[in-house]
Amino acid sequence: MRETTNVSMASRPTQLPVQAAQADEIWRDAAQRKSIPAQVFLNHFFAMDFHIQHQNDLFDLAKFPIFRQFGGLGAADRQAALEKLLLNSWSAEYALRITPVLNDRSADSEQYLQSSLHWTFPQAYYSVLFSARAFLAVQNINVSNEELIRKRIGNMVVRGHYPASVGYYALGPINNYRIQRLPMAKRMAEAGRSDLALPSRHTSAQIEVAQFLKTTRDQRIKALRNAVQNNPKTALRSPRTGEILQKFGPEQYKVLARQIGYTSYFDMLSRLRISSANGNGAPREIERFVDSEVDVRLFHQSLVSIVTHVNSIHEAYIAKALGIERYRQLVAKLPTYLQESFVRERLNTVIEPLLAAAAE
Repeated sequence: MRETTNVSMASRPTQLPVQAAQADEIWRDAAQRKSIPAQVFLNHFFAMDFHIQHQNDLFDLAKFPIFRQFGGLGAADRQAALEKLLLNSWSAEYALRITPVLNDRSADSEQYLQSSLHWTFPQAYYSVLFSARAFLAVQNINVSNEELIRKRIGNMVVRGHYPASVGYYALGPINNYRIQRLPMAKRMAEAGRSDLALPSRHTSAQIEVAQFLKTTRDQRIKALRNAVQNNPKTALRSPRTGEILQKFGPEQYKVLARQIGYTSYFDMLSRLRISSANGNGAPREIERFVDSEVDVRLFHQSLVSIVTHVNSIHEAYIAKALGIERYRQLVAKLPTYLQESFVRERLNTVIEPLLAAAAE
């Protein structure tokens, strides 16, 4: 008995570390699983940025007939409203850019960036939203409703106002989408990226962007279906019984697809919008990042790059509509913190060279 006891006592010091190691491994596995939705979301935006950087086509705008012929309708009469829209856009972009700088020297900078996603997400979206509104305003399209803005921008994507870097879109009913202007994404069905690695090639980036388009369109169509069917006045009904349909077939989804319109880069960015009321029926994307283990610094860099690219496109059209002199005057009226920041740099390195190339 004594010998058995000694063996048991001697084994305990080796068992406890093994049990602790197993518990630690279980904890790590659980943390990784919890991080999967956030990692997928990061992959989507990283792929958007990857595609933008690979295309490197911002200056292609100067060759577009639609850009060369672009002129403002009523821009002079509404310049005060236009200036306010641009100020809102630039202020949000400035706040987005300054976030990592504010806490760069802190030992907890990664934690700070993670918690700051609660405001950097909407800053990225609303910066693009206001620049899109300004882009529409110089065409005498004055809308503030986000759904109308989404549809207008989707139509302009389809008509070719944007370069290939953000010129892709999806259309069609659920389970039968067509992805346009992402030629490498045709391999999506057979490739079906199942890993969580960041895209490392342009092919995988296009596949990731196409998947992002698909899931975004899924969300919108499902949210619209819930809104339509929960209202007896709008609900689709059985032609045979008159009862509200509980199941949708291809014909019903075609009806919803026509109402949704096109799904574009703008829809994808709108998933950054934070709504405490969750009124659009979609999940609050920020919740994916609670206690997740993803590279938030890389996520922030991707957002800044995407916002910079899209806003540069919109600002180029606005400057084309106003004329470069009036656009310079507009920038000169900005607060110093904006006037001497990325706004001035973009004017010098992007807007002026683009307009000069378009005039040749």
